[in-house]
Amino acid sequence: MRIFNTMTRCKEDFVPTDKNEVKIYACGPTVYNYIHIGNARPLCVFDVLRRYMEYRGYNVKFVQNFTDIDDKIINRANEEGIPFEEVSKKYISEFWTDAHGLNFKDATVHPKATENIDEIIDIIGTLVDKGYAYPAGGDVYFRTLKFKEYGKLSHQPIEDLESGARIAVGEDKENPLDFALWKGAKEGEPYWDSPWGKGRPGWHIECSAMNRKYLGKTIDIHCGGQDLIFPHHENEIAQSECANGCTFAKYWMHNGYINVDNVKMSKSLGNFKTVREIADVYGYEVIRFFLISSHYRSPINYSLDIIEQCKSALERLYTCRESLDFAIKNAENEVSDDDDMLISVLSRRRKQFVDAMDDDLNTADGIAALFDLTKDINTKILDKNVSKKVCKYACALYDELCDVLGILYNRKNNNLDSEIESLIEQRRLARINRDWATADKIRDDLKARGIILKDTPQGVTWSKE
Repeated sequence: MRIFNTMTRCKEDFVPTDKNEVKIYACGPTVYNYIHIGNARPLCVFDVLRRYMEYRGYNVKFVQNFTDIDDKIINRANEEGIPFEEVSKKYISEFWTDAHGLNFKDATVHPKATENIDEIIDIIGTLVDKGYAYPAGGDVYFRTLKFKEYGKLSHQPIEDLESGARIAVGEDKENPLDFALWKGAKEGEPYWDSPWGKGRPGWHIECSAMNRKYLGKTIDIHCGGQDLIFPHHENEIAQSECANGCTFAKYWMHNGYINVDNVKMSKSLGNFKTVREIADVYGYEVIRFFLISSHYRSPINYSLDIIEQCKSALERLYTCRESLDFAIKNAENEVSDDDDMLISVLSRRRKQFVDAMDDDLNTADGIAALFDLTKDINTKILDKNVSKKVCKYACALYDELCDVLGILYNRKNNNLDSEIESLIEQRRLARINRDWATADKIRDDLKARGIILKDTPQGVTWSKE
């Protein structure tokens, strides 16, 4: 597999540090509100990365954090007149509703910042002892200029960064580029005791501490949205490599931005879309399909037309999968002479899929391979009288590829009740007897009840509207 590494700006062969385990860290949400589709894109994209790594035989240790103490959380708590813990607890619960709706697989560990204060204090202490950090006015800051490679991820010269940096009111920093590792507590704010006084961790340091605790000093892949490259991930690198004395992450993966109706999504523009509000209309699976239907590094555009197209595409996949179930049930022969040839034709789509996904997780081409498989199944299996063996192979391959992408997870057990089964059988007999009026009436009656019939060479298939 080849991965585009943000650090080197080129595709590199993926070689894990430990051949038996891949260590991946994905930056999680700051839990003060419902997640929006910008949050959901890395959630879905890197869930597919994790699934694909496992599909390729790797044992994956996947860590995604919750930032559960932050200025935004404190502000929300103050607005609502409740403790900050209630805000974070509420929105972690809401996160899980959306994440599971999107078929996100729980990470190996979901650590919270507030549960790792000791580890955060420890790594800050190491940085202070080494001279990379300094206390000032109740805060602790990182000495950015002491890390000579600062800017290597974002590829920004230190001079450009310095020209745009400012010291805010109330900050007591040596240099405008220095950033807070520990924030001294203000009146009424939550705090923890530390060697530098009462306070709470800065945003960047929590990820360095939790990376080291749960994955070790050097990890394989660190991933997140493009907006995190600077300053968050740049600062993580500086902190971690100065504290630990080694490379922090071997590969950096970042997904592109989301536009809404061709305009960058922004709260100030009023085009901000939460996952929940879209899911209430279209369901979660359409959102997931939309978010993985383009290459993860490309910007994507959200619009109602595109969501409708994704809905139609998913319906086509569901129809094919349900038709395979019907074909297996009604196949006349267990095996036939053409089995090996047909299986060989279908298996080419697995290679097409793997080649796409090996090329920097190209889910767009991976989905194209799935639709090519759909076409093969529709033309070479569902329109022919093939064996049960081939039907089962096609079904297993379809499920295999869909599972890697994390789609087609809303398949229902569509058992017809005895009355409807009886009507379908009556229609079959009417057609045999050329009683077209009765057959058409039964079909129309079922359609009025939301049951759509389709006549195929194997018999009648049905679906619900």
